[in-house]
Amino acid sequence: MKILVIGGAGYVGSHTVRQLMSAGHEVWVYDNLSRGHRQCVPPGRLIEGELADRARLISVFRDYEIDAVIHFAAFALVNESVNHPAIYYQNNVIATLELLEAMRAAGVWRIVFSSTTATYGQPDIVPIVETTLQQPINPYGFTKLVIEHALTDYAHAYGFGCAALRYFNASGASADGSIGEDHDPETHLIPIVLQVALGQRDAISVYGTDYPTPDGTCIRDYIHVDDLGSAHLLALQMLKPSLNLQLNLGTGHGHSVHEVIQACRRVTGHPIPEVLAPRRAGDPAELVADSSLAQRTLGWKPKYVKIDDIVQTAWNWHQKHPQGYRS
Repeated sequence: MKILVIGGAGYVGSHTVRQLMSAGHEVWVYDNLSRGHRQCVPPGRLIEGELADRARLISVFRDYEIDAVIHFAAFALVNESVNHPAIYYQNNVIATLELLEAMRAAGVWRIVFSSTTATYGQPDIVPIVETTLQQPINPYGFTKLVIEHALTDYAHAYGFGCAALRYFNASGASADGSIGEDHDPETHLIPIVLQVALGQRDAISVYGTDYPTPDGTCIRDYIHVDDLGSAHLLALQMLKPSLNLQLNLGTGHGHSVHEVIQACRRVTGHPIPEVLAPRRAGDPAELVADSSLAQRTLGWKPKYVKIDDIVQTAWNWHQKHPQGYRS
């Protein structure tokens, strides 16, 4: 297929692009580079443009004879969404609806949408299944849920084939260390801990040690970025008119903040000092996926299930690129 990856210069998008190309697809990246990196896009594959520019998107779809879309171009910082909700509604909702209308105008009906565990909010039961009540507690999660509903309606009314993949904590980097995680600001636990190992931070702050978990720190399901990419590829290949998939992507195994720090110490050989800090508002104690439906539906299974293996790939990247893509 000829695939347009919206936001393909970002973290998960860039890893997915590589997998799509390895599978023999013709891939184009559409990105405005506001939060992505030109350096991680394969040469000659970048089309610069805005998500909200319907006319430009229609032209790209027709000129490049695009068959399918994978959409990664949402803003994804929880705190930012709380402090600046307007840009989240503009980009994640309004601009995405422009994308869907451009697809409809150009006759492109396949889309895989990067969704999130944030649509569930603070669930009472873990592991989380797809039928868990979705009650997002921040604008980021809510904007993702709005688009999930829009995709359901587009599948029913217009025959779109859609897959909304709700993934948990994306982590790790490509096995060869050539592309990886580079956010500004960085908010993910593993790269922040590895920045301490590199001497770029004095210590890692542990926010809350009194949660109802075995060691008192929050538990999350860390899913390797390449495993996310393979799931997007499999979902794309499954899409049929009016099919609407909503699937969790995770390992099914949770790791606490303390366990992640210990894994980083083992992998790097650095002591990595930590500082205890108060809880952050809105942090659920435990978020772990039940991804059995995705495994049955897609024939997908995560390759990286050990936290040390995930951390090792991230460490390979950060050692080679201590300043991210600026290195």
